Amino acid sequence: MALTEEVKQAIQQGYRDVLAGKAIRARYGQRLMIAEIARYLGGITEDDGQRTSEASTCVVEAGTGTGKTLAYLIAAVPIAKALGKTLVISTATVALQDQIVNKDLPDLKKHSKLDFSWTLAKGRGRYLCLSRLEGRLHDAGAGDSDTMPLFLLDDQNGTDEPGTRAFYEDMLARYGSRKWDGDRDHWPEQIPDEIWRQVTTDHRQCTNRHCSYFDSCAFFDARKDLDSVDVVVANHDLVLADLALGGGAILPEPENALFIFDEAHHLPEKALNHFAALVPLNGTRHWLKQLSQALAKLPPFLTPGTQPAKTVDRISSAARDVDVALGAVYDEVEGNTDWDFQDERRSAQWRYPEGELPDKLAALAAEARVATAGLVRHLGSLADDLQKGFDERSDTDIDRETAEAWYPVIGSFHSRAEEQLRLWAAWCEGAAEKGPPPARWAVRQRWEHGEDITLYSSPVLADSLLYSRLWSRAYGAVLTSATLTALGRFDRLQSRAGLPSSSRFVVVPSSFRYGEMATVEVPAMDVMPADDGFTEALIKKLPALWASEKAVLVLFTARRQMHSVRDALAGDYPDLITTQDDMSKGEVLRKHCQRVDEGHPSVLFGVASFAEGIDLPGRYLDHVIITRLPFSVPDDPIEAGLAEWVTGRGGNPFMEITVPDASIRLVQAVGRLLRTESDTGRVTILDRRIVARRYGQLLLDALPPFRRIIER
Repeated sequence: MALTEEVKQAIQQGYRDVLAGKAIRARYGQRLMIAEIARYLGGITEDDGQRTSEASTCVVEAGTGTGKTLAYLIAAVPIAKALGKTLVISTATVALQDQIVNKDLPDLKKHSKLDFSWTLAKGRGRYLCLSRLEGRLHDAGAGDSDTMPLFLLDDQNGTDEPGTRAFYEDMLARYGSRKWDGDRDHWPEQIPDEIWRQVTTDHRQCTNRHCSYFDSCAFFDARKDLDSVDVVVANHDLVLADLALGGGAILPEPENALFIFDEAHHLPEKALNHFAALVPLNGTRHWLKQLSQALAKLPPFLTPGTQPAKTVDRISSAARDVDVALGAVYDEVEGNTDWDFQDERRSAQWRYPEGELPDKLAALAAEARVATAGLVRHLGSLADDLQKGFDERSDTDIDRETAEAWYPVIGSFHSRAEEQLRLWAAWCEGAAEKGPPPARWAVRQRWEHGEDITLYSSPVLADSLLYSRLWSRAYGAVLTSATLTALGRFDRLQSRAGLPSSSRFVVVPSSFRYGEMATVEVPAMDVMPADDGFTEALIKKLPALWASEKAVLVLFTARRQMHSVRDALAGDYPDLITTQDDMSKGEVLRKHCQRVDEGHPSVLFGVASFAEGIDLPGRYLDHVIITRLPFSVPDDPIEAGLAEWVTGRGGNPFMEITVPDASIRLVQAVGRLLRTESDTGRVTILDRRIVARRYGQLLLDALPPFRRIIER
């Protein structure tokens, strides 16, 4: 579609109106980003609404201060409307999702003449299920009950369920009075995963329109506008989940959507996590016992000799077959693996080089796959029979009351069995003709009262998955973030995300005057991070570094070291240091800002998650201290598998993988310092490898152009 004058005018006028309405000035990088996105989207050719030009994406690295959210909204909203496509904006974090929905989109509509509508899309698991909540309240108040115990829906490993009746009653009261919309992220306090699992559901357990609470369902209420709005704000996980279901099951079909991936540097990793699979062997055998307990309660609700009754018998038989297969796999992996429990740790890991399984284990995995496939098939058959029970007009062997009680239970077991089958299918899959083999590994864990072995499989690269399911199908896609290049190049992102070769790549300049606003300092250190005395050196060095500062963030690469340094210094500096493990993330940041507001100095200790995504502008952060370069953990099986493949092709995995990955993380960490154009401060790097090693200069040069102070 060539950009029409009308669309160009809508973009230009919209931008002028927003600048005037918000009393902000235009930024060169922002204008450039608007132009690049508009040029890319306008260059897509189509026939009868379907893209005819080759697959491509537009990749824009835009640093903090660019105003990239406004840039892509101004460019994409008018074009999406002109094309009749839905604009899908996907983020990696809930915080940015909420900001776009509650601030950026309303601001754009308020200050421009653009007419558009939007909605928020989250997965079913982020919303309250009233049916599950009712069951939880019933269990909490009923004592011994003849009804199906809801604990069978969850794998609790025999532990007591958390939460109290009063908590669940409060949930119900707030939802009923509309003080809460049923969205987990909007509950006033953080809800632990083990509690939330009791009151949410998934697509296998949900009875949809057959549920008695359908008209007041939080999930369906949130999704009712999805098909009619111009802009859908989602997250990477939901987009990937939709693609796994074929695309168009949850979100608009990729062919009818323009995608904006904000925080796009997370997309390849998210894709790997999404397509990974795991099976805890003993945990699954415990789960099979729960299945047997559930099946033992079901026959009184079924007519003997009917198809559903026969299916229950088949499920019981299939479950026994799976249990036998899992036992054989466990014995083989336990007895024929060279486990190394180093440093008295309670877990050990074994990676299968090049993803190759020993012959005997491969044969046992194939048997487990066949047995699990049978279990999945029979559970699916029973779930179908139960679903028919909702239709009172059809001739069915199951009444509606039984269907309502048992469909969520069997649906949950079916979903769990499908997850297990994914692992066995991945373990039995042959090597791909192109690209690296999958990573396959096992982790053995020990506890006081037992142990388990968990088997894992994951693609090493998500390139082919993302290309085949997303880039080749989407009408158009824009990827943006403050950090998309590694060592100044887009190669890393292009290879890991499988971006089409015809994609456009651009780095827009920042409005920050880095040389005037901040310094990057590398002080003298007597020891390197790998030396035994490095932790002691940190303990001695840090107090002098923060002595004259009001707001400091110290970033570590290992929790153990963070806690050791904190324990050594806390006595001499009471109330000064807060680690990210002391309380929830929001509470840690709130406490930090409160101390600064009260005129007290505050020092935050954090690890990887605090090196990205926290926003402390102005006086709330004036010094970032990086204790060591953020190289990946050497025993990560996915990274090891990728390194193995690179080595086999004659490459250098350290320079091709490890250093670029560290560069991305280092730029993210340094990016915590300057959040607005008026911020100032300094970054201190205590890892001398950045000046003592050849690769260090590459990492240093990839940082923003701060003024450098390097002690020799």
